[in-house]
Amino acid sequence: MSSSIKAPLVAALALAGLGAPAIAVSNNIASQFPARVLAVHNAARAQAGVAPLAWDPALGEAAATFAVQLAITNSFHHSDRSARRGTGENLWMGTRGAFSYETMVGRWASERRDFVPGIFPAVSRSGDWEKVGHYTQMVWPTTTRVGCAVASNATNDFLVCRYSPAGNIDGRPVPYATTVQAAATRGQ
Repeated sequence: MSSSIKAPLVAALALAGLGAPAIAVSNNIASQFPARVLAVHNAARAQAGVAPLAWDPALGEAAATFAVQLAITNSFHHSDRSARRGTGENLWMGTRGAFSYETMVGRWASERRDFVPGIFPAVSRSGDWEKVGHYTQMVWPTTTRVGCAVASNATNDFLVCRYSPAGNIDGRPVPYATTVQAAATRGQ
C-alpha cells in the first residue's frame, strides 16, 4: 500500500478508535493476501474456462479505502457506482477473525451451484441474478484485473474486491467458454 494511502487510512482508523484494522489493512496488502485471494478467483475462472485475472495494486488500494469506510461505519453496502466507473465490486462481511481469505472469496465462488450459462442477467436457476452475481463477476470473461482488501472493526471483517473491466453487463454472455459449450451441447 502506498504511503499516500496508508497514512490517511491509519489516521482515519485511529480517529475512529479502530487501531487494529490499520494493521489488518496494511499487512494484508503487503503479505500473501493478494496471492491467496487471486488463487481462489483464478481457480473459479479455470473451472469456468476463462483466462486468469492479474492482481492490480491500484484496485487493491481503492478496495482498501472502501473496506475501511465499511469497518468504521460498521455498515454493509456497495460503493456509489459513479465513484468507481468501469469497475465491478464484490463485498463480504463476517465475524472478525473467524474466516480465512479463501473462505471469504470461496463463498462467492460457491454461488456457481445456482449459475446457468446464458445471457446476463438470465444466468440463475432461480431467475434472480443476485443469487449468482458475485460468482459471475469473478468469472466475467472480459474482466482482466482484480484488487482486494480486508478491514476490520471490533466485531466484523469486511472484504472488498474491485474488478476491471466490470462484469455483470446486461445482454452479454457469461462465461463465454461455458456458454458456447452449453449452446453446442444443446444443438447436438
